[in-house]
Order: sequence, then structure tokens, then C-alpha cells
Amino acid sequence: MFLNTEPMKSIKLILVALFAGVLFSSCTQFDDEFGNQISLDELVSGYDLWYVDYHRTTGTGEIPFVSRAFTLSFLNGRMYANNNITDIGVTGNGLGIIVGNYNTRNGYLETNHSIDGTVDFDVIQISPNEIKIRDDFNNVTYYLVGYQRNNFDYDKLFYENIEYFLQEYVAWEKVATIGGAHNAFDSENYLQFTPENLTTFYSSRDPFGTTIESIQWNYVGSYRVFDIDGYNNLKILTLNYDGGDTEEFELSVINDRKIELYHINSGTAYEFMGRGFVQYLKTDNPKPAVRNNNRKRTKIQRDIKIRRDLK
Repeated sequence: MFLNTEPMKSIKLILVALFAGVLFSSCTQFDDEFGNQISLDELVSGYDLWYVDYHRTTGTGEIPFVSRAFTLSFLNGRMYANNNITDIGVTGNGLGIIVGNYNTRNGYLETNHSIDGTVDFDVIQISPNEIKIRDDFNNVTYYLVGYQRNNFDYDKLFYENIEYFLQEYVAWEKVATIGGAHNAFDSENYLQFTPENLTTFYSSRDPFGTTIESIQWNYVGSYRVFDIDGYNNLKILTLNYDGGDTEEFELSVINDRKIELYHINSGTAYEFMGRGFVQYLKTDNPKPAVRNNNRKRTKIQRDIKIRRDLK
């Protein structure tokens, strides 16, 4: 007897289609903090800020705009980033600057950065406010933690990244010397902190009022910033000169453009003002990330000498 199998085939095709649809939708559904299912767009836009937990990054590749960001935000199709520590919490009402746009139409976080171009990320949810974004093409995965602006600790982020703050000005000019005993550092009026070799500094004896483009850098060395137990907003800064000298200071931030260096050995307090703010994401002359050790220095004349104490 002949059996008509067409209806059976149709049923099978419908079931396969339904199964595929359920499977696809299950891969693009996430949970909010109350356990409700939400879409990818609702997930990434549900938090004002995504803190880039840079030290957890895995893989051999890099996406520059993610690596240089302290925070990312995905709101109404626009992508924001806090790339600078200076004025963090103020710039863009805490979101930073607009760096591109994004969409989630195809189940991926599809980003279009103003400089780096397009990158598509797989988004894997770890907890209601924690995700990892993976780019298999560049072999890199970043971990992001979500916060609302009203519960994000901008001050903590600022002080945990003081070394990057010091690098955000082309030079620091001494504007005040208060008390203390005469010492060799009295004659050094300009400092520069760079990410080359992780942390390199330059020092100059040029007179006050020298333009940053014409500073002659007399000394070079490495610097380190250390925490002080019990003090969240006070650090120790050590300058290790290539000539063998070491100077140690208590570093405190007066505001986003002025710091105080208290010279521990002499008891002298120096105030330095930042000159030449480095704004990242310049479309006419893009600079690599502050965390990228290959950032090119500005074209400033250097005449490096071995540091000698004053007679």
C-alpha cells in the first residue's frame, strides 16, 4: 500500500525549525539581577558603566580601544569610554567620551570604533553584572563588570591608577616649594612620566616658564608608585635616577591638574601643575593606549646626564 509521506516531512521540517529557533534564542537570552530573561541589548545597556577588569584579560591578541579604556558604556547605540583618569567621573557626566557606535541585532556585540573600526564580540554572561566579551578573530577575551553611575567609586579608580594619571600630561611644572631643607631636587623644575619600559621618568633643571616643546631633559630614570597602608588617597613615589640616586616622596593629588610631592628626607613640599594634557582618541593623530608600553613620546629635546648632588 502506498503511503503519502509529505505531511510527515512537513512536520519534521517544522519541528527542526522550531528547535533551531529555540536553540538560537536560548543562546541570546541572559538574566538580569532578578532572574528575568533579557536580551543582549538589554544586558549591555542595563548598566551605565562596564569596568574593564584589564588584569583578567586572556588571549594573545588585543583590541586597542578596549585595552586603553578604564570603563565602557553601551547606551542607545552609542559607545562611550573613559580613557583618561583626569576628570574621570566628570567627563560626559561620568560616561567619558563617545568613541563609536554598536548594535546587537545579530546576537553579537557589534562595535564600530571611531579609530579601530569594526569588531564583533561574543558575549558570555558570568553573573547578572559581569560578562566577558570574546573576539575569536583576534584571540582575546576581556572581562567587564557592570555598575550604575550612582554606585561606581570613581575616587577608588582614580587612586588605583595614579601611575596612569601621571602620564596624562606631557610635563609637570613645579609651581611652589614650601618649607624643608635645601636639597638636590630643589633645582629640578619639570618632570615627565612615560609608559616606556613600564615606568620611565625625565627631570629637567630648565627655568620656570619654559615651554613644554623646548624643555631640555637633564636626567632619566624609573619610577614606582606604592600604596600606604591605611591611606587610600596617599601614595609613595620613588624616583630612581640612572646615575644611582633615589628620591622618595609622599604623593597626594590636590586636583586633576595639580599634585603635591612631599620630599621625605628634607621635609620639603613641592607642588607641580600638569602641562599639556594628553587626550586619547584624537581622530587626527591617534595615540595608543596609556597602558601600551610602545606609546611614542612627544618631540621634546633631551640632554640626559648623570644626576649629581648640589655641592
